[in-house]
Amino acid sequence: MKRTLVISDIHGCFSPFNDLLELMKYRPGQDQLILLGDFVDRGPRSREVVEQVIGLVRDDGAIAIQGNHDERLVDVMLERNEQALIKFSRHGGRETAVSYSGISQGAIEYVIDRAKAAVQENYLHHVTFLGELPYYHEDEHFIYVHAGLNPKYPNWREQPARDFLYIKEPFLSKPTAVSKTVIFGHTKTINIHGKPDIWFGDGKIGIDGGCASGHQLNGLELTGATGFKTYSVPWRP
Repeated sequence: MKRTLVISDIHGCFSPFNDLLELMKYRPGQDQLILLGDFVDRGPRSREVVEQVIGLVRDDGAIAIQGNHDERLVDVMLERNEQALIKFSRHGGRETAVSYSGISQGAIEYVIDRAKAAVQENYLHHVTFLGELPYYHEDEHFIYVHAGLNPKYPNWREQPARDFLYIKEPFLSKPTAVSKTVIFGHTKTINIHGKPDIWFGDGKIGIDGGCASGHQLNGLELTGATGFKTYSVPWRP
């Protein structure tokens, strides 16, 4: 039976990402790879992660979903939202700016300006790619999303875009309004059940192992509706 492999919240952790693909024995063209967003920020190699994800989508048919950090990077690089720049600076954006600019010294404003120049010159395709990513994917058995589904919306596709990217409550504590299991990232599983391993809840599966916070990068293998296998690799630079 065809495998679906799900990974979320890579956050610039390029080496663990490739360690995990190797551990899962990812087979391009045979396995369906689904990536639940937050490719950038906090980890040291966001530029390389985005470049690899672009290739996985283009060449292998992988499915990538937008995360809140991905949206924020687009906002900052295109100067669409001044508030995003403040959040970017406070929530791991410096590492991303260094990754794109190649400059690690100096005030964060300077490093971000140099990153903008590098993106304009060489990496606009990264910004275009991230900005065009969908908010969710659905198959026969599961709904895949970065943050979660708001149970206040019986037609979950009509929830605000911000919920797809940011929601924690009431999604985490309330029953969903859907019949399919929701697979999500965004909220570190260590904050849900006290450990970074994949969390299996009622109608929900959380997979963010907090790699860029020094924990682990998780992978979930799905075969059919009930076949689950979990993988994890530790953080490394």
